[in-house]
Amino acid sequence: MALVAWVSAVASVLLALLVFWASTQACLFCFTTRVARLRVCHSFVGWKDSLKVNQCLENYQLAFKKLSILEFDYNERNRLHDTFMQMTNSLQQQGLAKGPYDVAFRRAAEKQKMIILQLKRAHACTPPCVQDVSVHQGGQALFPCVVNFPLPKEEITYSWKFSPLRTQSMSYFRLLPEARGLVARIRPVKPIHGGTYSCLIKHVVLPVARLYFFLNVTGPTPRQETELQVTFREVVRWARKEPEAVEPVKPSLGQLLTHHPWDLTWADLCLLAMAMAAMAAALTVLVWMFCWWYFSGY
Repeated sequence: MALVAWVSAVASVLLALLVFWASTQACLFCFTTRVARLRVCHSFVGWKDSLKVNQCLENYQLAFKKLSILEFDYNERNRLHDTFMQMTNSLQQQGLAKGPYDVAFRRAAEKQKMIILQLKRAHACTPPCVQDVSVHQGGQALFPCVVNFPLPKEEITYSWKFSPLRTQSMSYFRLLPEARGLVARIRPVKPIHGGTYSCLIKHVVLPVARLYFFLNVTGPTPRQETELQVTFREVVRWARKEPEAVEPVKPSLGQLLTHHPWDLTWADLCLLAMAMAAMAAALTVLVWMFCWWYFSGY
């Protein structure tokens, strides 16, 4: 019993250390959305010239590329997220002032680097680690269940579980029966796929190792947003077309006399007078012919 209690205590300490020692990276795509980056570039170069906007986005990404190799404690993630939001707002204000975006991006990256260096550093990971995997929405996520020690050649099985939380407590996981192999793959990645994936390696019925992968789903891919922008542009272009001309309906003379006699024009009145005169003349001729036939004795 003493041995069981000692093992349980050691496991609890290791689990606490694992949560405490989780790390993440300061990549630009992890802490900003593409929409936010587009707003920054639109403030600098406008939105009409797509070539200038793409050049601005490339410079934006290039200026922060070196920050992606900096690792810090995962518990500092919310703090760094706030600093990235403040940086985005500051860049938008600089863009409205029409300053050069390359200088603004370089200065912002240097400032973020100084902030990151002041954060709590990531400690060395003690297995089983939670490995961070960042994938763009619509991309492909791969989780290799591989260990750095030899496994038995036969009767090895792999089982996968998923939890929407960042955790190692198996009470929050559910079984993924469709994933059974050495590598689990998700394609295309959606926001609902974000969470922790656990791989259990067994030899016969004995657990050999357990690995954890935390999937962080970032914003949509540039291609998907480009297609959305093209669709939106087509809708706007269609909405700006001139409205179709509506042909006026000209009522007949009978409709005017019946419903709107006050709408008769001088042409209509002349036409009406001529019609009445023709009818009177025709009636007179008919009466004269009838009288001639009646009194002639035929």
